[in-house]
Amino acid sequence: MGIVLEWFGNTLMVIGVIFMALGVFGIYRFNDFFLRILITAKVDTVGFITVMFGLMVKNGFSIFSGKILVVLVMYLITNPLATHAVTRSAHLSGYKTKKERM
Repeated sequence: MGIVLEWFGNTLMVIGVIFMALGVFGIYRFNDFFLRILITAKVDTVGFITVMFGLMVKNGFSIFSGKILVVLVMYLITNPLATHAVTRSAHLSGYKTKKERM
C-alpha cells in the first residue's frame, strides 16, 4: 500500500507542476494586466494545492502532513487577499490597460 500512495503522491505533485508551467505560458496570451493577475492567482493556487496534497499523500498522514495542512490553509487565506490588494491598488491608482489608453 505504501508504494501506491507514494506513486499517487508523486503523480499529484507532477500534475501540479505541469499545471503551473502551463499557466505561465497562458499568462503570455493575455495583454491586459487585470486578466494576467487573475490567471496568475488561479493557476498558482490550484497548482500549489495539488503539490501540497501530493506531499501529504506521499509522506503519509503524520505531524508533517498537519504542518503542510496549516501552511495550505494560511496560503488559501493570504493568496486571494494579496491578489485583491494588488489589483485594487492598480485600479485605485488609475492604471489603464492598453485598450483604455487609446
